[in-house]
Amino acid sequence: MQSSFASNKLPHEESLPDILMRIVAELHDVAYLIERIEPSISDNHAGQLLGAAEKLMVMQGIDLAVQKTRGLAEFIDTIAAGIPEEHLVDVATALNLVKLADMQKALSGGGLRHGHSQPLNRAAGDFDLF
Repeated sequence: MQSSFASNKLPHEESLPDILMRIVAELHDVAYLIERIEPSISDNHAGQLLGAAEKLMVMQGIDLAVQKTRGLAEFIDTIAAGIPEEHLVDVATALNLVKLADMQKALSGGGLRHGHSQPLNRAAGDFDLF
């Protein structure tokens, strides 16, 4: 039975800290995307659809989701800093479970990036159709 950690790096095996840092970047992107929802909900037009108490609960839920997402990213970031680069894992099976092609590319290392992948200069309401 082969361990998920190996001493010889094979083409499908990658450094665990590198993988975790890509997950951190994805979590930061999720937090950013969630934050972009807030202005549209706090807008007066959207407020007409929700009662004041309901609107407050939705806004608190969005804030909590952002905090939790960033908290998870920081937790993983801290753990990754303490793992030696020699710890390798095979991510092929896990990547097959990821349904979004952009996320799959980012997590596989093919889309290696630092910071947020979402453009910070886009106006609220901008979106990509697929």
